[in-house]
Amino acid sequence: MAISAQQVKELRDKTGAGMMDCKKALTEAEGDFEKAIEILRKKGASVAAKRAERSANEGLILTKILDGGKKSIIVEVNCETDFVAKSDDFTAFANYILAAIENENPADMTSLLETTYEGKKVGDELSAITGKIGEKIEVSRFNVEAAENGLLVDYVHHGAKLGVIIKADKVNDGVTEELTPMLRDIAMQAAAMMPQYLTREDVPAEVIEKEKDIYKEVLRKEGKPENMLDKIAEGKLNKFYQEVCLVDQAFVKDNTKTVKSLINEFNKEKSSEVNLTLFHRFHVSDEKK
Repeated sequence: MAISAQQVKELRDKTGAGMMDCKKALTEAEGDFEKAIEILRKKGASVAAKRAERSANEGLILTKILDGGKKSIIVEVNCETDFVAKSDDFTAFANYILAAIENENPADMTSLLETTYEGKKVGDELSAITGKIGEKIEVSRFNVEAAENGLLVDYVHHGAKLGVIIKADKVNDGVTEELTPMLRDIAMQAAAMMPQYLTREDVPAEVIEKEKDIYKEVLRKEGKPENMLDKIAEGKLNKFYQEVCLVDQAFVKDNTKTVKSLINEFNKEKSSEVNLTLFHRFHVSDEKK
């Protein structure tokens, strides 16, 4: 049967697929609009399968703070090229994923892809956008936090390639307004200085032992006495903590203070007991988990 230009245009407007793809789908579906959409979706899944071995190392980090700082979402959506990452179609899809997480509360990635949001299955939308754009698209990770007695603050660096969520607890209403910009500064700190842990207590014992072994081996080569190695290595660990632990880092806006002392000063001034409990730092160039 003959397929009109108007039919092709309507299908293109509905799906965003290319004109030739729309015409082929309508022809195969014998003019059945819904069947043509299904054919295009299947084509998207086919494209996704073909792209599965490609690397998706570009993309966007999106965050959202809800309920006055009582809930946060951070998500990473990836593609193959920066050109696509900046496109309207990819940005719209990333925001669709963020909204699906917000409204449907999936427990993990599997349940996210099985979730139906705005009448569409998220996994099907992923296949559809892959087919439309022609690159590997993936949702690589997301995190949702709640802070019933605390405060969550986000920071997204220019270009949306890097995002951070900071969580504090023991936050009373009287300090929230002044605490928020300080926590955002600390989120910016986490973005810039790439801490691996929140506190030194969070550093795994095996990581500490490995560092100490390295220090001691270097000290031996320098001719230091064996009975002094442990003591010197312990001292060097303080420098290690200042590099990898957020609260031990020098505050980027005033390097005479650490992040910990910044919080302590705030608590003393406000007679509060605010305490940092976690941070999430997502960067699109991170190794894929």
